[in-house]
Amino acid sequence: MTATTDPYQDLRDGVRALCAEFPPEYHRRIDAERGYPDAFVEALTRAGWMAALIPQDYGGSGLGLTEASVIMEEINRAGGNSGACHGQMYNMNTLVRHGSEEQRRRILPKLASGELRLQSMGVTEPTTGTDTTKIKTTAVKKGDRYVINGQKVWISRVRHSDLMILLARTTPLAEVTKKSEGLSIFLVDIREAMGSGMEVRPIPNMVNHETNELFFDDLEIPEENLIGEEGQGFRYILTGLNAERALIAAECIGDGYWFTDKVTAYVKEREVFGRPIGQNQGVQFPIAEAFIEIEAANLMRYKACALFDAGQPCGAEANMAKYLAAKASWEAANACIQFHGGFGFACEYDVERKFRETRLYQVAPISTNLILSYVAEHVLGLPRSF
Repeated sequence: MTATTDPYQDLRDGVRALCAEFPPEYHRRIDAERGYPDAFVEALTRAGWMAALIPQDYGGSGLGLTEASVIMEEINRAGGNSGACHGQMYNMNTLVRHGSEEQRRRILPKLASGELRLQSMGVTEPTTGTDTTKIKTTAVKKGDRYVINGQKVWISRVRHSDLMILLARTTPLAEVTKKSEGLSIFLVDIREAMGSGMEVRPIPNMVNHETNELFFDDLEIPEENLIGEEGQGFRYILTGLNAERALIAAECIGDGYWFTDKVTAYVKEREVFGRPIGQNQGVQFPIAEAFIEIEAANLMRYKACALFDAGQPCGAEANMAKYLAAKASWEAANACIQFHGGFGFACEYDVERKFRETRLYQVAPISTNLILSYVAEHVLGLPRSF
């Protein structure tokens, strides 16, 4: 889309203006310190960008997932990392769509103002991975409270969030008709939970991405923190997961454009053997191929978001958008670091940082192989492979 035809250009301009206040040196320093970009996230919140998906009646902007995806795209395209804050975007969808009116009135205005952060979702477990229906964390009703026991892993932004969406089994797997039944979702007050039954252990990793193991030992949660109907949590959580995949696709698209912009400018200027290296087809073709794939992924991103915003099924489209965008951004990253040569590994060029960040999305939040299996089974009608 050109600036004259893009219906989201004003939105892009606003996000770009804010991102310009946080130059590459800022993100480079945060990465080197293994820190969290608090100032950046706070600025996004003050400007209203983090409240994009909250309805206006609750203090938000009332925008759709499409607009939210543009915000995430622009953060990455500007050289930032939306992974520090994207959790609030897709997590709040679960609350907006399935929470009670009392929960929405109590929580959403505080999320919109920045008084509270809902950046974290507790689903994945060490022994189940993406086999979500087999999770072992349990929630047992005792009086007016639920008692939580179990373990989670790769749970991000816990130390920079106030609330977490938690998936736990309320009916044993052996007692349900369908394995997707008997799971429930809860809103956890992280500050209350820490030291009262929830232990958080950070997991150092190759990306500056704050993620953790969680251990629950008789953590008590008030029954009013149950979101929706008990036993229907798996269906509810899919709302957030589809939104997550569409947003991750947008972030990869932003990364892809960052890499192609960066490498295109560099190979025009870098001269070897008396000519710019960008004149060589061996340099041109990988960059052009990555750019073509980014443009194609962009279209699938908009399709997935449009279906989500219309309340239509979008599982296949969200998965395909994430697959295409993650693949395209990784190919763009490879071209960018390759044609920068040694400079691609120098921190001051930011390529190695963005290279590490975009590599994550080949694995998370769902691996490429799982997406291929999903499409094979649910779109092409092939026998289930696992």
